[in-house]
Amino acid sequence: MAMADVMVMGAGIFGLSVAYACARRGAKVAVVDPSGVGAGASGGIVGALAPHVPENWNAKKAFQLESLLMAESYWADVGERSGISSGYGRLGRIQPLADDKAVARARERAVNARTLWQGAARWQVITSVSQEWSVDSPSGHFVFDDLTARIQPMRACQSLAAAIQSLGGFVHEESKVRAGAVVWATGWRGLQELSDDLGRWMGSGVKGQAALFALDARTRPQLFADALHIVPHANGAVAVGSTSERTFEDPTGVDQQVDGLIAQARALVPALADAAVIDTWAGVRPRAPSRAPILGPWPGRPGHFIANGGFKIGFGMAPLIGEVLADLVLERRDAIPEDFRLTAE
Repeated sequence: MAMADVMVMGAGIFGLSVAYACARRGAKVAVVDPSGVGAGASGGIVGALAPHVPENWNAKKAFQLESLLMAESYWADVGERSGISSGYGRLGRIQPLADDKAVARARERAVNARTLWQGAARWQVITSVSQEWSVDSPSGHFVFDDLTARIQPMRACQSLAAAIQSLGGFVHEESKVRAGAVVWATGWRGLQELSDDLGRWMGSGVKGQAALFALDARTRPQLFADALHIVPHANGAVAVGSTSERTFEDPTGVDQQVDGLIAQARALVPALADAAVIDTWAGVRPRAPSRAPILGPWPGRPGHFIANGGFKIGFGMAPLIGEVLADLVLERRDAIPEDFRLTAE
């Protein structure tokens, strides 16, 4: 049996980002996932890399900001190594504002963003949007931020896997190696296993469904309205999602809820009214108790580490999570924010 420095269990976005960071530092890396690359929640179709609002600042928001600002150069490097484009693009996001109160709050956030986002991105209130690509705003005002980006999730996972292999790493569907360190990035089922091991609830899965429309709006910003992400992708399709289902029987089954999502999107965005639906998707995303990622050593299992959670923000957090886990696993440098830290109790 071959040996590796680091074995990563799980070929979703967290597992692949950790493996890539370790491989870039010269570690011999193996990624193991019996279902293959991007088979779980990371193989979705929405791909919205959106920031939290610039207020009530905390460690999670600061970490996310740093990671989002890393993303452009990160995905360019991954694509150069792999020869596969992730579809990354930072084109921003438009959100309608419901009333005068919402407009006033958005303007306060715009002031906050100037400081909290360190001049690296803008959050602004606007009144003019493209009539060809818009949603209705009862107030006549919108928020536009230029920090939000898009990515094609499955392509991003495939790109990372190929980049890891270009660096001498391996991606297997079964364990063929032994390793000095093991990183568990196994999604919602991994949270269940962690809960059983620690004897307390460490999170669960939330199912999401999404749809893909045949509409080329690749140069347009994202729209976010009525809790719906509407994301134009570089391949000439528009993704819409997603539902949030805490109870479900079929983790990957598409049902009538996606029909409601499609109808909602068509009512919100006139440009989608006659666009054909070319794909649908369903999967279960890992949600930790605080919705922040869970990172760190697995209590009681020397040499084993956890990288899980990150509900709805996994792709945005992934570049920096990979680096922080590589710091810990390879160099024993612990830069994990306290809010993300896994403890024994």
